[in-house]
Amino acid sequence: MDMRLWPKHWHPETWVCSMRGHAAPAAQAVSVGPNDAALGAELADGRRLARCLRCDTWVEHQAPDPATARWPCLPPIIDLSLPRRGKLLHEAILMRLIAINKAVHASVFTLLAVTLVLLETNLDRLHHWAGSVVDALARPVSDTGQGASQSWLSRQVQRVFDLKPDTLRVLLGLAIVYAAIEWTEAVGLWKEKRWAEYLTVLATAGFLPLEIHELIDRVTIVRIGALIINVALIIWLVWAKHLFGARGGPASLHAEGDIDWNAVLAAPTPAAGKP
Repeated sequence: MDMRLWPKHWHPETWVCSMRGHAAPAAQAVSVGPNDAALGAELADGRRLARCLRCDTWVEHQAPDPATARWPCLPPIIDLSLPRRGKLLHEAILMRLIAINKAVHASVFTLLAVTLVLLETNLDRLHHWAGSVVDALARPVSDTGQGASQSWLSRQVQRVFDLKPDTLRVLLGLAIVYAAIEWTEAVGLWKEKRWAEYLTVLATAGFLPLEIHELIDRVTIVRIGALIINVALIIWLVWAKHLFGARGGPASLHAEGDIDWNAVLAAPTPAAGKP
């Protein structure tokens, strides 16, 4: 069965080129000769076609000014700055998405830490306010159907009133630790550092017992979804990135990521035979 990471008619290579521009070295050389037919072509009417090495699109360009051109003629393919494509590019996009997800989590923990600092520094005033609200809600109310809602509100305010400095400090410490871990993961994954992949697997696995405990306490769609996503993330990272020696370890990962550029350039493209 063909497992696809992307919709059938959507190509990450084309999307990346639309965001970052084409990787067409033939557009940066003063001249393109017959030996460069796989990368570019000079047409009889003076136009130049340059092939994008990422998405295989042939784009029309003007020949560059010799004073500003990158090369007088195209160098060998091994000397070019070659873009990622195929499996390598697809995995890089997924890693960026995971990094963004971690950054969102880190932002939430950071905001929580700031909120806890504000609560701790204003705890006396908060207790005074909560006490006055509890007293007001404890007064008898007329039979208007508001008793149940006031009882619920009174319980929530009582929780605020019961907050202790030591409890806030523990929560603040946990929020700071979680925020630091998540920010470290986010930055490391965005920069595609291997240590960040290991850290993400270990940190995510460390949170699983807490997520399972919360799920046992109360089953919700959000908690089930979060658990499934985190388990899938761990499995994918270990399998795709060959972590902890899986699938031969990093040596086999590098071999797996090699692109046969001779085969890529030999493949027919939509520009073949273009007038």
